[in-house]
Amino acid sequence: MNITDELRRKLRQLLDEAIPKDGTEEDTRFLDAEIDELLQESRHIYEAAAAGWKIKAARAMSERGGLEESQAGDEKHKFVSLKEYRDHCLAMSRMYAEMVPGSGSKAFKMDTPDPFRKQAACSDLTRLRGVD
Repeated sequence: MNITDELRRKLRQLLDEAIPKDGTEEDTRFLDAEIDELLQESRHIYEAAAAGWKIKAARAMSERGGLEESQAGDEKHKFVSLKEYRDHCLAMSRMYAEMVPGSGSKAFKMDTPDPFRKQAACSDLTRLRGVD
């Protein structure tokens, strides 16, 4: 993918990580180098957005130090729960992953067959029955 300033801006928009007016990339969760890496490793901007939202979900705990509420003097701040934030990030990741062209039918979401997983499940079942 040919990375341009416009493509970076668009990905930041999809990730809800726009650089604030009079701000810098340091004021967001992703540096430009990280944005570029997401774009380089992806076939489509929506694939990059899906990966970025997964990263946001993974960073949720470390960014807030596990805090859901903080208080300093008379000032009290209550945050969205970490679980709700993580779930939102993962939902956004799934949404963008489904928007990638060629990712499959939206009407009939089907998993590709995995004969090894099925075989493992059958061997687990026979082990439970006591038949090896």
